[in-house]
Amino acid sequence: MKIKSFIVITLLALFIFSCSVVDKLLTFTVSNQTEFTIASNFPLNIVSGIATPDVPTNSSKEFENNNTKANLVKDVKLKELKLSITDPNDKTFSFLKSIHIYISTDANDEIELAYLDNISATTNTILLTPTSQKLDKYIKASSYKLRAEAVIKETLTTDITVKADMKFSVTADPF
Repeated sequence: MKIKSFIVITLLALFIFSCSVVDKLLTFTVSNQTEFTIASNFPLNIVSGIATPDVPTNSSKEFENNNTKANLVKDVKLKELKLSITDPNDKTFSFLKSIHIYISTDANDEIELAYLDNISATTNTILLTPTSQKLDKYIKASSYKLRAEAVIKETLTTDITVKADMKFSVTADPF
């Protein structure tokens, strides 16, 4: 009886271990980026929206490069969203109090992608906190829209160009 229990426990452990190994083998990263501008007339201490251009996903090519197809993708999550000020070069994020970024497509509702509150950064790059939302249908689309809501704590004297670099963790089924 002890041998049967040992065999069952061993097989169960192997199964669980092999599933996580297979998922790791079938997980890859898809990167996208876009730029948006925070205008110099942006209202102070009020949540205001910032429009961004559509972001082409190039996901079909990324899936192909990783030997999979869109219909095999089972789990997409945001791994990292980094904002960098590209113009003016000497500007830091010290003007920003909070920022929330949302994602949508024409066929899918808007959901929160990442955020950062109580910003005290004195650098020109910040990392936002990703949400745990499933993003499969957004990354499988040919493009998606981002919308930012920000609160600034300092008056801006010039427009600020911000680049958003996004890294998505994609896991696909083997068959």
